[in-house]
Amino acid sequence: MSAASSMTLLRNTLDSIISSIENPLTDTILSQLSVLLPTNMITAAFDLLDRDQVTVETTRHGQKLYTVMGSTSVSFVTLDLPDSSAVPVYCTCPAFAFTVLLTESHIMCKHVLAARLHRQMISTTKVLSIDDLRARLRILYPDVGSSI
Repeated sequence: MSAASSMTLLRNTLDSIISSIENPLTDTILSQLSVLLPTNMITAAFDLLDRDQVTVETTRHGQKLYTVMGSTSVSFVTLDLPDSSAVPVYCTCPAFAFTVLLTESHIMCKHVLAARLHRQMISTTKVLSIDDLRARLRILYPDVGSSI
């Protein structure tokens, strides 16, 4: 089996597990997740959820943008990239860039997992205004400043 097909199989299995999650969370789901993902990632993602550090906004065009507030930075997550994309999700954190995109040692970071869990377990969204979007982009790209 090629590396690409094994990553696809892993993603599909994880999608199936996450889509089966209901409140309350069961030990079976946790053990299934721990077979596919590092335990520290699972713990960190649930910690972000427990501390209400994940929010989701919907742009005027219907795109959902997840904001994950970490202890030292803010990460922005997009979950539904086009099917033609090699990686169907994206996060702005350095861990995603290194472990998912560069070394391909993981299929997601804790922020993506937290956003996916949030989408499955919590269903409140708000519409993101253009001013809010600009403010979030300024946080993400501080060097660009007033040109946004």
